[in-house]
Amino acid sequence: MSFTFIDLFAGIGGFHGALHALGGEAVYASEIDPAAIKIYENNWKLNAESDITEVANDKVMIVQKHDILTGGFPCQPFSKSGKQLGMDETRGTLFWNIAKIIEVQKPAVVLLENVRNLAGPKHINTTWVTIIRTLRSLGYRVSSTPLVVSPHKIHPSFGGTPQVRERIFIGATYVGVGTEAANTEPAQLDLSPVMHGWDPQKWDLKKHLPLEKAGTASNKHMSLSPTEETWVDAWNDFVLQCRAKDIALPGFPMWSDFWRPKSKIRIPSDTPSWKRNFLDKNIEFYAQNEKILSEWLEKWDVASFPPSRRKFEWQAQDSKTLWECIMHLRPSGIRAKKATYVPALVAITQTSIYGPQRRKLSVRECARLQGLPDWFDFTGQPESASYKQLGNGVNLPVVYHVLRALVERDKEFIAKKKPRLVSSILEAPTRPTVLPI
Repeated sequence: MSFTFIDLFAGIGGFHGALHALGGEAVYASEIDPAAIKIYENNWKLNAESDITEVANDKVMIVQKHDILTGGFPCQPFSKSGKQLGMDETRGTLFWNIAKIIEVQKPAVVLLENVRNLAGPKHINTTWVTIIRTLRSLGYRVSSTPLVVSPHKIHPSFGGTPQVRERIFIGATYVGVGTEAANTEPAQLDLSPVMHGWDPQKWDLKKHLPLEKAGTASNKHMSLSPTEETWVDAWNDFVLQCRAKDIALPGFPMWSDFWRPKSKIRIPSDTPSWKRNFLDKNIEFYAQNEKILSEWLEKWDVASFPPSRRKFEWQAQDSKTLWECIMHLRPSGIRAKKATYVPALVAITQTSIYGPQRRKLSVRECARLQGLPDWFDFTGQPESASYKQLGNGVNLPVVYHVLRALVERDKEFIAKKKPRLVSSILEAPTRPTVLPI
């Protein structure tokens, strides 16, 4: 053991796997979801049943000393954001509990993860600024420039995976309260060495995931239902007819309910401008291609499809057919893209469909998308729970490389007190290998 870490909002342990592969030992984990706790304990041999609000607050600090604090924390809005009240600005949020641990235990390194929107237009001047300001007030060197990383941009030789999963990472190093280093803007972490020379369009699911053959034990039950096949067959026929007639497939969402003459459509006056724009484009598309679209609607009885299956979004560029694409059956419609990398796993059942095999991705394949090793065990729970946990999780290789980049940037500060931490992380393999504990 070269360094210790704690795993907050642990889920099933994406952070744990990454830091374990770098030579670390978890001394504490916190998670409140009972199903995730069972999977975490089974795989990482550490009980994660703990509520951070009860173990880290003004009255108690049960969390022990550690070298690195990690966490993919939920981020509620800060009610007092922008008033520069220090840590009190975050009171009532889960980040405040994280800050209490940091204040008391002063870990050498802090690595936090959140959705990209944390630094989006709605939050960057409030929540984001407050987090950065709080960390600096606690003595941490941290960049105010948002770091967005996705596993599909990391070269496969470094453990990248074919999933678009853009997440914000906050890497901070303890340099002392009130020091010049804590109040000086550092360069953002550099992940270019593991991204250099890689074109995400070169991902090949069969080769890089790797994708399992259809009909194996783990995916034979993942075939599409006859009804689902009908929906895809119908829209595949639409694609084929457009190709045959040299009709450009629209880049905007296609809503077949509005493929009617304009005279028969009434758009309410209070319709939002973005929606009105899509409706106008659909009406115009129908007017330009009325014969082929009306015949297609009647041929497949599209009006009998559920509302979400009467909508279609083509993001597959020059793909010839729908069945050669990756698809998502979303509440907002059927979305298709090239079968290179897949959309982000989500915490609800919108499992990606691999068109060439006419099936959904298995739990094991989704675990690979998150960088989890094949020995990782989901036994004892419904597959729906496993998909949910993977959709809520953090990508293991991304954590691995973000932490290495953080230690590389700040090694002169960290080495003064934790030389073994620096050597363990920087001497680790350039691709994560996660062994069972």
